[in-house]
Amino acid sequence: MSANGCMRRRSVLGIGALAAGAWSLGSLVQAQAGGIRTVEIVARRFSFEPAQVPIKVGERVQVVVQAVDFVHGMNIPDLGKRYDLVPGTPTRFELNPGAPGTIDFLCDNFCGEGHENMHGRFVISKV
Repeated sequence: MSANGCMRRRSVLGIGALAAGAWSLGSLVQAQAGGIRTVEIVARRFSFEPAQVPIKVGERVQVVVQAVDFVHGMNIPDLGKRYDLVPGTPTRFELNPGAPGTIDFLCDNFCGEGHENMHGRFVISKV
């Protein structure tokens, strides 16, 4: 393999490692694409990361939730929505809140001692 081929391979591996590291840290990753902001949430025993997600009134947000260790559940009672969060399979849904306030979510699939602390919220603010 040429030196350039080796460098390209290391770069690709490095990018993959960085992406995996960012995902495992549960960082809030945001990107504007066609007017939709993407928010990534990681579910792991016994937390959602981030646990608070800021959204502006009228903002279209695609939420991508990834479980990393267990089949968690994500229940959003105020919206009447519930999702199974299967490790290795991202769950996607869209939010477009019309008023300020909070929308709470919680894990409803018992995942062990500490499960009762696994919850979060979308915090909707005026523009």
